[in-house]
Amino acid sequence: MFEKIKETAAFIQAVIRETPDFAIILGSGLGKLKDEVTALYELDYTEIPNFPQTTVAGHGGKLIYGTLEGKKVLLMSGRFHYYEGHDIRTVVFPVRVFHLLGIKNLILSNAAGGVHPDFQVADIMIINDQINMMPEHPLRGKNLDELGPRFVDMSEPYHKKMIAVAQAVAAEKGIKVHEGCYVALQGPTFETPAEYGMIRAIGGDVVGMSTVPEVIVAKHQGMDCFGISIITDLGGPDIAHTVSHEEVLQAANRAMPNVIQLVKGLVRNYPS
Repeated sequence: MFEKIKETAAFIQAVIRETPDFAIILGSGLGKLKDEVTALYELDYTEIPNFPQTTVAGHGGKLIYGTLEGKKVLLMSGRFHYYEGHDIRTVVFPVRVFHLLGIKNLILSNAAGGVHPDFQVADIMIINDQINMMPEHPLRGKNLDELGPRFVDMSEPYHKKMIAVAQAVAAEKGIKVHEGCYVALQGPTFETPAEYGMIRAIGGDVVGMSTVPEVIVAKHQGMDCFGISIITDLGGPDIAHTVSHEEVLQAANRAMPNVIQLVKGLVRNYPS
């Protein structure tokens, strides 16, 4: 696996020939953020050695290098999910590559189901903590000592300084944001009312099917992470309305202008 990571990183480095300030991973329905990037290079995932392919509607399939708010960014338009059938090391493979490219800052976005009583559809939540309930851990097995330690400190999975910068941007722009804990389940089914209730009972504010494995691996490598969730549906023991992937994408589109402002403000104001 490490040889494949090095091969992929070398291929990308030969194209971009620079060290990006940020890597950005876009989740369901959040692809419009790529339109804010002044692209210098675009690579289809099919062009990149060892890169997996995304199979989910609403996800792109390009690695885009360019500038955003004067900073150099490498943007993944389309991520990989455990529920697609990938093993967990494949899911986090791009984050391993980011590290070998010298990237220190990782921004992740996702669509999530809200279980906090104050949340509404199309609200935005800045992630300040996470709970891993996926059946496979991305660091299970032999440790890659070249990338990080066997046992990883997870006391600050999401960088407090990044959160503070994003909160300041939200206050300046008048954007309503929440903060809370993201819980990752395997998927691909949306949760039952009882499962939503379980998420709330264990301390979660939202639930989704991504993000947590990537953050674990990023922290293994010493990267700083910022995560943002769009609340695309609501659930709980007393809420039993239907939800579809199309509705998730529609809610993501409603929140997109504010998400774009927050990410652009964070990139602009955070020291790289």
